[in-house]
Amino acid sequence: MVNSNLKLNRITRLVMLIVAGFVLGLIALAPSTVDAGNLETEGPQRKATITVSYTSYEWWLLTWSDSQVVCQIYIEHEGWPEVEEVKYFCGDDVLEDWLDTTPCIFDDTITGAEQCPGLYLYQVSVTPSEREIEVDLQAPEVFIDIADCDPRPPENRCNTLPSLRLTGVEPLPNENIINIQGYIGSEPFNCEGAECSIPLPATGLNGLPVSFWAESSYGDSSETFTAQVRVIPWGDFVAPDVQTDDAPQWYVDIISSQYLGTIESTCSQIWSSFPPVGGAPAWLSSPEHPDGLVSTEPYYYLAASLITQGVVDASACADGGLETSQTANQCGLEAAREEIDNWQNQFDSEIIQVAQDTGVPSQLLKNIFSRESQFWPGYSANYYEAGLGHLSDLGADTVLLWNPSFFSQFCPLVLDSEVCQRGFGNLDQADQEMLRGALVQKVNAACPECPLGIDLTQANFSISIFARSLLANCEQVGQIIYNTTRQTAGEVSFYEDLWRFTLVNYNAGPGCLTNAIQQAYNSRAPLTWENVTRYLEPACQTSIDYVEDIAFMPNAEAAVSTLTTTEAGGQAPTPQLTLTPTPAPTPQFTPTPGDEGYPPYDDQEPTPYYYYP
Repeated sequence: MVNSNLKLNRITRLVMLIVAGFVLGLIALAPSTVDAGNLETEGPQRKATITVSYTSYEWWLLTWSDSQVVCQIYIEHEGWPEVEEVKYFCGDDVLEDWLDTTPCIFDDTITGAEQCPGLYLYQVSVTPSEREIEVDLQAPEVFIDIADCDPRPPENRCNTLPSLRLTGVEPLPNENIINIQGYIGSEPFNCEGAECSIPLPATGLNGLPVSFWAESSYGDSSETFTAQVRVIPWGDFVAPDVQTDDAPQWYVDIISSQYLGTIESTCSQIWSSFPPVGGAPAWLSSPEHPDGLVSTEPYYYLAASLITQGVVDASACADGGLETSQTANQCGLEAAREEIDNWQNQFDSEIIQVAQDTGVPSQLLKNIFSRESQFWPGYSANYYEAGLGHLSDLGADTVLLWNPSFFSQFCPLVLDSEVCQRGFGNLDQADQEMLRGALVQKVNAACPECPLGIDLTQANFSISIFARSLLANCEQVGQIIYNTTRQTAGEVSFYEDLWRFTLVNYNAGPGCLTNAIQQAYNSRAPLTWENVTRYLEPACQTSIDYVEDIAFMPNAEAAVSTLTTTEAGGQAPTPQLTLTPTPAPTPQFTPTPGDEGYPPYDDQEPTPYYYYP
């Protein structure tokens, strides 16, 4: 019997060798090609089992009358069981009986159990225990950067043709990145190890899509990351018919969540839209020093506020320097000029810092504050808006819905953390209203008991909230365009126009913008500022002037020139209050953040504007 089993085993092994040899022969005859494409194999699961210690507390719910056990409760925290825990283990009826039980006070003169009806809790045991839990391990990543050059925004220039540097990171000990693969445009690349340097070709204005990933010795690979890389020759050296001694230069920038270099504009990343070559226009710039934001704008509303608060003595002027209760007359403006300059520039340092932290252009922030509040950050009762940027309930709704990272930080300050985990869009209406109101109040720097009636610390703090509100509006604009065109915002519009759309969204609301973009797209019109604004409804068209005011705000020299002309006997400008109510947009479907997001880049060159259905 044993011999026959051995014989059977030999035959089985022989058959297996023959089959293996046949398979190896087929592999040897197959073409020897290597595809850089990601095979999307799952590989081993990045999970680990760990043992954690905990303490189990056993409670009994008993009747006062005869100490009968009604139910058992097991919890893992000190103190009394919570109501929801009693409900889970005992049910609704027992929970109701327990909640209705009043304190029992024994009376020795009364016999019988009926003197103490209801239920009571009794702790039975405290038991140290252990359990095994499964945790997810951190996945490998790949980061992208420029080699042989350090391009600094806004110029982003290199003196040599740069290379792309990819760096793989394996977070697990005793494991490493074995190779990095990907595509530049449609060209594959494959590098051994955790470092990869690839020469970059010159690209068009839209750049080239790049996809990349890393494979690990653990047996799996990272997710596939994407980037858009732009390399443009800069200067006369590229002109074939021009003789020049200019040194070659290249303008280089990258859009990617994995980019290690300096990101000038976060919204550029959100939209996958490159800023203009050579840097953004002045109103979308970010000076590195507060001096770059200094302004001397003549603000009638700010002058009136300073006069009313007693900072400026305008008693020598007619009507005490006031044209109305909220605006100064020309004499009052002149009397307040020095204090106006000091007040409007005191926020510059904080604006610069917030711009560096968030990637929102600092000049844009200052221009918005100038247009909205003239830097007097109290509460505007006439328009139900607050702070330097006049945040409304609608604006608060946008930042809470479209900036999840901000929501996750702010919500637990107002609501229970477990409630906040549901996300803003899934909260009850009452909770949403509470959060909106709390956020508007958070940016409100009006303070009756403070000097001048303004809490300057609160005003400076609110600048960061307004910047994050703009990031939320960038996200919403990107989603509106994607929902309409099924293309990323950068594929169908330009950087500067996308910022203009964001300001319309901020000022007039998403209903106005969504309707205009949809109509422009249906008419096969490119999504330019000029085309989209043609389709803004009448109630929304005040946002056109709002955007133009911010984009073409006079510089300091122009403001000084205006005042000088007036002093020389010219016509004084009519006092204007720049506070304008937010128009009520026609109700529209508002896109909400979802799982679809923006699609990754494909292998085709983006072609703005030509996207007919």
